[in-house]
Amino acid sequence: MYDSFSSIFHFTSRAKLKMWRLPKEHKTFATYVYKAKSKNSERWKSSGKVLAIRREDASVWERRSPLAPHHVKQLTRAGVKVLVQPSNRRAYPMQAYIQNGAIIQEDISEAPVIIGVKQVPIDSLLPNKTYCFFSHTIKAQETNMPMLDCILERNIRLIDYEKLVDSKGQRVVAFGRFAGVAGTINIIHGLGLRLLALGHHTPFMHVGPAHNYRNSGMARQTVRDAGYEIALGMMPRSIGPLTFVFTGSGNVSQGAQEVFQELPYEYVNPTDLPQVAEHGSMNKVYGAVVSRDDHFRRKEGGGFDAEEYEAHPERYYSNFAKTIAPYASVIINGIYWAVNSPKLLTIPDAKHLLRPSPTPWLPCTEGSPSLPHRLVAICDISADPGGSIEFMSECTTIDTPFCLYDADQHKNTESFSGSGVLVCSIDNMPTQLPLEATDFFGDLLFPYMESILSSDATKPLEQHNFGQTVKGAIIASDGALTPNFEYISELRKTSTSQMKAQSLAARAAKKVLVLGAGYVAGPLVDYLTRDENIHVTIGSYLQNQGEALVKSNNAEHVVLDVTTGKGPLDKLIEQSDLVVSLLPYSLHPSIAERCIRHKVNMVTASYLIPEMRSLHQAAVDAGISIVNEVGLDPGIDHLLAMECFDEIKLNGGKITSFVSFCGGLPAPEFSDNPLRYKFSWNPRGVLLNTLGEAKYLLDGKVMEIQPGGDLMNHVRDVDFLPGFNLQGYPNRDSTKYIDAYNIQSATTVLRGTLRYKGFAEVMKSLHRLHLLDETPHPCLHSKGPEFTWKQFLCTLLGQQDQEMLTPNLKNLIYDVVGKSEDQVAALERLGLFEEEPVVKCSTPIDTLTHFLANKLAIQKDERDVIILRHNIGIQWPDNKNEMRHIDFVVYGDQGGYSAMAKTVGYPAAIATKMVLENEIQTKGMVVPMVPEIYKPMLMRLRSEGISSLEHSD
Repeated sequence: MYDSFSSIFHFTSRAKLKMWRLPKEHKTFATYVYKAKSKNSERWKSSGKVLAIRREDASVWERRSPLAPHHVKQLTRAGVKVLVQPSNRRAYPMQAYIQNGAIIQEDISEAPVIIGVKQVPIDSLLPNKTYCFFSHTIKAQETNMPMLDCILERNIRLIDYEKLVDSKGQRVVAFGRFAGVAGTINIIHGLGLRLLALGHHTPFMHVGPAHNYRNSGMARQTVRDAGYEIALGMMPRSIGPLTFVFTGSGNVSQGAQEVFQELPYEYVNPTDLPQVAEHGSMNKVYGAVVSRDDHFRRKEGGGFDAEEYEAHPERYYSNFAKTIAPYASVIINGIYWAVNSPKLLTIPDAKHLLRPSPTPWLPCTEGSPSLPHRLVAICDISADPGGSIEFMSECTTIDTPFCLYDADQHKNTESFSGSGVLVCSIDNMPTQLPLEATDFFGDLLFPYMESILSSDATKPLEQHNFGQTVKGAIIASDGALTPNFEYISELRKTSTSQMKAQSLAARAAKKVLVLGAGYVAGPLVDYLTRDENIHVTIGSYLQNQGEALVKSNNAEHVVLDVTTGKGPLDKLIEQSDLVVSLLPYSLHPSIAERCIRHKVNMVTASYLIPEMRSLHQAAVDAGISIVNEVGLDPGIDHLLAMECFDEIKLNGGKITSFVSFCGGLPAPEFSDNPLRYKFSWNPRGVLLNTLGEAKYLLDGKVMEIQPGGDLMNHVRDVDFLPGFNLQGYPNRDSTKYIDAYNIQSATTVLRGTLRYKGFAEVMKSLHRLHLLDETPHPCLHSKGPEFTWKQFLCTLLGQQDQEMLTPNLKNLIYDVVGKSEDQVAALERLGLFEEEPVVKCSTPIDTLTHFLANKLAIQKDERDVIILRHNIGIQWPDNKNEMRHIDFVVYGDQGGYSAMAKTVGYPAAIATKMVLENEIQTKGMVVPMVPEIYKPMLMRLRSEGISSLEHSD
């Protein structure tokens, strides 16, 4: 920013000219020192000024000093006694300071003013002194508050470099430029290694880390050499045009761009990045400097107003992840981030950016693969964990400078191979170029030394005549915070309460309320309670059922009846971070309304029914996520389909047909009953689905099946797995998935349900006998007389004589069920002709549900099987056709979790953790149709042993 102050002390016309380039407030000091030299520094010597430079002990890599030897020379010539604590770690050796007039000694207590770079250990703080260093206390940073307390207690005057600002509020003393220089050298070094790991040798391979060079000039020459090779066309075309995006335009960004400009470069407007990314030259690299108005937009009304943003950043959002980041090869982030400011890249943004993307401009040749995604590296020079780059949760170090971050939040610091983006986020970048950083910083600091040296902490602050810049940087004096920094006390109180709250939250962990303790709850609770930071409360009507799920210290059960709307339901929801509803789908809207009221996130495995969809905007306004369809069907079927669809589109294909069947069945050896079925989830849902309507697309024509029982007449044999004796029928409205899956090119779209052969015929018989009727029946009233199943059948058939002989009843039923002896035999095997008392449940279907739930339940020594098949028709750009098949078969564990429980409970649990860990941030009603959700879900399901097979013909 200013020329080296050493030039002032040379009797040359150049020195005089340089003096006039200094700001007005420094010319007086410059003239004073200049005259002092000609008068043998009598005035300085008589004043007895003593300054101490302490050693740096914050890090083994810290080799900087606030002043270089030539700055010390100016001070000693002007009569200042300079004490330097001994340290062999400084980039400038102790001898250099001695040769320039400094005194090397351990004891620096003689000096009233002590300066350094980083924070001072509490035990090293001397009372009644003036200290000048980066204290990192102005935000009430918790780790440095004990140091600040000690400073106040020991009557230390603290001057913080970070608050040395000019009349416009711009910092005048900082290492920012060299942070940018070192950071860019490091990321170019890392870029070469990362690209090599991906199969591409590049000129960047010859660039080393910043601390390997004596100075930045040597490093820049190496970068320049790499640039020469790029200009000669030595970059592999397989990686495509390289684009560097710089955020901000301050000292950090300027320093970064100095290194970038050693390459053959061309600057482009951020709006031109999409075109450059596709059609740019391989003989140069491209740079785009992104300012706030390029990506910050007002949430309401759009646009950007700098003054409003400064005052109310919370009114703005960033579209950086959508309009700029997708076209960046390297992002160099140098912006300051405040807590309430928009983030540049969130965790969901990372999942989107790090998914494989099409690169049609790359001539992919054998042995030279293209990049998995455009974004290769990020240098977060701001090094603010969880800040503008949200997924950068911790800083890297000079010892371990890089971390591979993938879309599933895995971090790898040991290798450059694997998936993800390379991140460098060293928080002390400038110390890698310590000589230049010291010279640069000292040049900026030196003009303020007269004012700093005039400080005497034993005298009140008002007796001093500091310049405005130094006065504004005094944080503590006379045993108290100065007026400009009294806010730190209030901030500390707020921070302390927040820390207490966070501590309590940490002890209490994330609270999840699970409503329902049925068939699928076990794996969900098990998955969540593996994490000690998650506490699960299971709310269910049946105490024994709920208590059976409590297998760890971070789970508990409460008795709860959600149907009454009474009891502690609202209080439990309010106290939770997230609610998982495993209740019947009809109850989800009322639970969702409560979650919206209390602003609590929610997850359900059920379909996004219209009643839930209508609550979307209310959930958005409440700022919560309600994730739906994360079970098996719907759920895993979506995940597998979308993974395949996106891969096909990625490679230029189009989907011509999609036929999918899914079913939960008993394993073949346990299917020996008339329905060929056993219940591993809600029996009522199984029965009701056979009465539903259906709609699907077949060869371009919409086919519709009306509700009321006609569905079972549209059953067809399904022979894709010949070892199973399967049949299938359409399920609900398949046509809505044309848009949901974005497969408008398909002429056939059908989603169906799988059962063993024989199921549909028995269901038709039950329907004909009115056993699937949802209307309350008089004789099923809870206070009515008792009767048997045989008597109930007689009543349903309109027979007055409820004691008719069984053969006569069979004959009657024979006529009703289509004159099928097999069906009569099947009903008899189900026990419907027995003299067994009926447990009355108001409606025939509910009464039958209760009967079958007990009679055909999966037993502990039995197992079930989930079978899902996707048939996907594909047309490729060369007009070749392919039929791709995805088979998903999962067996239950005998004596353990059923297949149905695993394939519903685990995906619901995974989605729950994704919301808790901020991986899912979309507000309102959410379904798992986007890569940033379905990819990590599939990956985590595979780690649970739940995976699919794929083949084509």
